Amino acid sequence: MKTVQLNNGVEIPILGFGVFQIPGEKKEQAVINAIRAGYRHIDTAQSYMNETEVGLGVKNSGVAREELFITTKIWIENVSYDGVMNSFQGSLNRLGLDYVDLLLIHQPYNDIYGAWHAMEELQKEGKIRAVGISNFAVDRAVDLSLFNEVTPAINQIEINPFNQQTEAIEALKAQGICPEAWAPFAEGKNEILSEIGKKYNKSVAQVISRWLVEQEIVVLAKTTNPERMAENIDVFDFSLTDEDKAAIATLNIGESQFFSHADPNMIKWLAERKLDL
Repeated sequence: MKTVQLNNGVEIPILGFGVFQIPGEKKEQAVINAIRAGYRHIDTAQSYMNETEVGLGVKNSGVAREELFITTKIWIENVSYDGVMNSFQGSLNRLGLDYVDLLLIHQPYNDIYGAWHAMEELQKEGKIRAVGISNFAVDRAVDLSLFNEVTPAINQIEINPFNQQTEAIEALKAQGICPEAWAPFAEGKNEILSEIGKKYNKSVAQVISRWLVEQEIVVLAKTTNPERMAENIDVFDFSLTDEDKAAIATLNIGESQFFSHADPNMIKWLAERKLDL
C-alpha cells in the first residue's frame, strides 16, 4: 500500500476505509473484510457511534495493531480542552486501543484552540501519533497552524470530481497540511468518468481514487461489499493521462455536493447533535 508522509514523519496509507453510516449489524465484519482486502487505514469518529465495533473488527482481523492506521475524531460537544481530555479516553476504551494513529477535530466549531492544546498534550504523551482537523476552511486551517506549536497533519475535507477544491488543496500543501478526501465518489455515475474507466477496464470509483492518489491526496472509501472493497483498493496498476485529467477538470462545479459548513442553520443543526456514548 502506498503511503504519504505527514509533516511529523508519520506514514499514512493513502487509501483508507471509512465506516460512516455502515449498518449496525455489519460494522465489525465490514472492518474485518476491509482489512482482509488489504486496507490498513480505518477511519471512524465519536459521532459515527461505531468505535466499539471498529475496535472489535481490528482485534479480530488477524492483523497486528502496529500494521494498522486508526483514525478517530472529536465531536463538537467535546471540542474544548476539558472535552478532549474527558472524551478521548472513552474513544480509546471503545476502540480497545492504547493509542490512535490520527485524532481529528471533526468540525470547525466550539473551542478549537482549547481542544488543540489538549491534543498536543496527548500527542506528547504518546496516545496520538498525529493530530489534525476535518472540514476546516483553508483560512482556519492556516490560522490554527500559525498560532500553535503543532501544525495539523491532515485536513479531511470533501474532495471529488464535482467539488475539486484545487486552490484549497494547493494552500493546504503549502502549509504542510495533507489533504484527505471524504465522499470522494459523491454521486459517482458520470459519462466522462465511465468512458475513462472503460479505457483501463476500471470502475468509476477506481478512476476517482486514482485521480486523487496521483495528487497525493489521502482517499477514504466506504462499502460493505467485499468484492467492492477489493476493487476500490486496486488502483495502482494504471495511470491517468493529461487528457484524462483535463476531462475530469471539466466536471468541477466548485461547490459541496452535500452541504455548506458556512451555513448558519447547518452549524446550529450540527451543534445540537448530542452523542449518547
